[in-house]
Amino acid sequence: MPNFQKIIESVYNETCNLPDIGKVATYIPELAEISSEKYGIHLLDIDKNEFSFGDTQERFSIQSISKVLTLSMAMSLIGKEVWQRIDVEPSGDPFNHLSLLEQENGIPRNPLINAGAIVIADILVSQLKNPKEEFLEFVRNLAGDQTIKYDEKVALSEKRTGYKNYAAANLLKSYGNLQNDVIKVLDFYFHQCSLSMNCAQLCDTFYLFINEGRCKNNHKHLDKGLIKRINALMLTCGFYDEAGEFAFRVGLPGKSGVGGGIVALLPNKFCVTTWSPGLNKKGNSTRGMAALEKLTSESELSIF
Repeated sequence: MPNFQKIIESVYNETCNLPDIGKVATYIPELAEISSEKYGIHLLDIDKNEFSFGDTQERFSIQSISKVLTLSMAMSLIGKEVWQRIDVEPSGDPFNHLSLLEQENGIPRNPLINAGAIVIADILVSQLKNPKEEFLEFVRNLAGDQTIKYDEKVALSEKRTGYKNYAAANLLKSYGNLQNDVIKVLDFYFHQCSLSMNCAQLCDTFYLFINEGRCKNNHKHLDKGLIKRINALMLTCGFYDEAGEFAFRVGLPGKSGVGGGIVALLPNKFCVTTWSPGLNKKGNSTRGMAALEKLTSESELSIF
């Protein structure tokens, strides 16, 4: 294996002072308070060796990265039935656009855009007795870390300002693709997005996606077939209307969030998380995108 510590330090130093480090998300007021100077890279390899540089122990709101985790839980509960209500195609649109949803009769293009994740939230609200508590426990078990929690301030901030999510949920409801009360579903959705983790915890959580469904503690959570499909969705849909660019430049399955986090992975090799709150115009971390491109170039490791 490459010298990952040397590589991530080199990548960090090369990308720390980009001419444009992007802009912090301001449409969620709590996220606007985070400094754009924060930056960390953490890598966990298949042998559970850890390599870190920068602000890797500071927790941040993982936002849309949580969509991979809710999808995983939903698929573990109802399997292929998920695809009766959601498609698996890249959207080509920003994460919160609604035009395709109306054109396609309330069936979201994929589960990693907002509308698709709201349908997944609806599934979990139907399947679970205490959705927020049980989902949090699911994530804690994947990570082997009972300290992971929701950031209630972020959840409340999203609840107060998430007008497009209310619109998406009501549109889904109008097409019969939301079974529960809109407010109840969105309360769960806003909480899942408010999950607070640091780079190291995110790598721990996503370890099962490089290890055929087994977490760091070697417990089996998802079967190999589900892992294959979720990794495929991360490659094709994990970066909204920049998914093709990420596959082209980086060559790894991954998922971004407007909190500035990105998780990317190479099955049977490693999982890596970057955090830098400055976003490009597509809503992805500017430094994170550049860092992961340099990481796969310098290590000569990608799925291609």
